[in-house]
Amino acid sequence: MLRDYFLNKIEDAIVKAVDAGKLGQMSEYTKGSLPVEKPKNPDFGDFAINVSSLARSAKIAPPMIANAIVEFVEKDDCEYSVIGGFINFKAGDSLLVDLIDEVYSKKENFGRPENIEKERIILEYISANPTGPFHIGHGRWAAMGSALANLLKFYGHDVFQEFYINDAGSQIQKLGRSLVIRVKQELGVNIDFPEDELERKNYYPGDYLIPVAKAFLAEHSLLKTVEDVDNIELQVYCDFAKDYEEKVQRDLLDNFRVKFDKFYSELTLHKSGKVDECVQKLKNSGKIYQKEGADWFKSSDYGDDQDRVIKKADGSNTYLTADIAYHVDKLERGFDRMINIWGADHHGYVARVKASLEALGYDSSKLEILLGQLVNLVINGNEVRMGKRKNMVTLEDLIEEVGVDATRFWMSMRNIDTTLDFDIELAKTKSDENPVFYVQYAHARACSIIRNATQDKVDTETGKTIPAILTGDEFVQLTTNFDKNLINLSVKDARKLILKLEEFKSMIEMSAKSRQVYTICRYVQELASEFHSFYNSTRVITDDLELTKSRLALVYAFKQVLANALAILAVSAPEKM
Repeated sequence: MLRDYFLNKIEDAIVKAVDAGKLGQMSEYTKGSLPVEKPKNPDFGDFAINVSSLARSAKIAPPMIANAIVEFVEKDDCEYSVIGGFINFKAGDSLLVDLIDEVYSKKENFGRPENIEKERIILEYISANPTGPFHIGHGRWAAMGSALANLLKFYGHDVFQEFYINDAGSQIQKLGRSLVIRVKQELGVNIDFPEDELERKNYYPGDYLIPVAKAFLAEHSLLKTVEDVDNIELQVYCDFAKDYEEKVQRDLLDNFRVKFDKFYSELTLHKSGKVDECVQKLKNSGKIYQKEGADWFKSSDYGDDQDRVIKKADGSNTYLTADIAYHVDKLERGFDRMINIWGADHHGYVARVKASLEALGYDSSKLEILLGQLVNLVINGNEVRMGKRKNMVTLEDLIEEVGVDATRFWMSMRNIDTTLDFDIELAKTKSDENPVFYVQYAHARACSIIRNATQDKVDTETGKTIPAILTGDEFVQLTTNFDKNLINLSVKDARKLILKLEEFKSMIEMSAKSRQVYTICRYVQELASEFHSFYNSTRVITDDLELTKSRLALVYAFKQVLANALAILAVSAPEKM
């Protein structure tokens, strides 16, 4: 990376300047203590390092330090300049051409680092109850979780994606009771859900169970009366509704380009005995005590703000009990790291899960929790409360309204800890104001330029065929056997575009380490902007064949890097729009 190249050059020069006694009273220098930044004025250079902090030990003015260091920089075709205490660096043409050559040689692997410390990661996200359709909040975790998985895989980690099915609680009984009412309604029985608010909470009165009831009756065609319905055990309704809703969820995830390696059932966790086993281990180690008939876990011994109930007085487990066993199970499956995406309302839950792992003898630092804020729907500049716009409550409806690409991009383009305002009308527009359209149009424009360069045209006045400046075979030759001598950097915007392509590598590294995907959305918007500027200032297809090849080579490199980034986001890179 150019940033590292520059930093290494400067730090090597600092060491030499210290050894030569040119940095005042400074006697040694520890590498890695100076940050690299971008100058506010790009005319100063591509990168800059402020060496003013060295004045403390050198006891001389920062400009003197900077000038002394530059004297010891190994010279190449790059430019180094000093402004105050800043050393500025401007990459030479050879470095930029090498960058284009790297894009061509690595193609879809461009930006992937080498020799990282590879980890086996289990990434858990969404983990919704199988009791109804996904809401738009689930959509954010789906988009961000799958994009994060793609990013970490691209970076070089081994990533296993898991969906934890919350199918062991009382909500499944509520689902079954609700289906019974819908089945009776389908048979013409005058029955409805309770109007009393407290009683109504024991049901799921949503219309989404109507097609489930129809499917149930289609499978149980002999049901004709209320008595027939009541003669079937409640568990039959529970299992049918759960299986139906699970399939609805999985089908939607497939459509949304979200692929899980495993759907892990909480119910199977309980049946395996692993939950009771974890509780017994805590008891054996003295980490459980009884109070008011309930079993309490001494989580406050491990940083939690208070102890937590893991078994209620009635003998039933709390949500924490199963979660303890589930995370232990992850570690026992051999994963080096667990990453969970949870809603911000689970903030207080983090400490108790980590506490349980420590109490059982595991390294709690292996668990990372990403807490995400919710999504606000915005229509015509106004925030819309959920439920007020009926056809916008579910993720499926949102996808139908704006499409998969727009939904995925918009759901990923803000930091996970920031509330997302999803502007539905803007997400549907075909204008530069819509970020996903702006980015995809840049890719389509690059493809269009390449087509125009390689396809014959017909003169509308004469009817004669005008041969393309390059044949298809010649273009294939250009892209498969790249010649660095082709690149002409006389156009200012070409240089800026190449520097933005180079930034992809550092962006990938930073994003993977910080577990962020919004940075990729921001990057592709900036990259698209640089390409549009290049296109507007530079005529790519000219009468000069060599110049055309040079500019086409840059267009192709741009198209490749943009496609690499969009692939991580699981957003399509269209060739035509």
